[in-house]
Amino acid sequence: MADKIHMPSGMGGLVRYFDEYKSRFQLKPGHIIVIVVIVILIEILLHWQGYSLLGLQ
Repeated sequence: MADKIHMPSGMGGLVRYFDEYKSRFQLKPGHIIVIVVIVILIEILLHWQGYSLLGLQ
């Protein structure tokens, strides 16, 4: 039988990056959905009325 290898008692060589850096602001999934819906509505509005809103026609 092979000899057992003893790892350090910490994390066994694994690195935990989320403990090292914390963002200044955090967005919830609901906020992302609202932002995406707003961007989609702006895209639809510009496609539908873009030239008249921007005074190009």
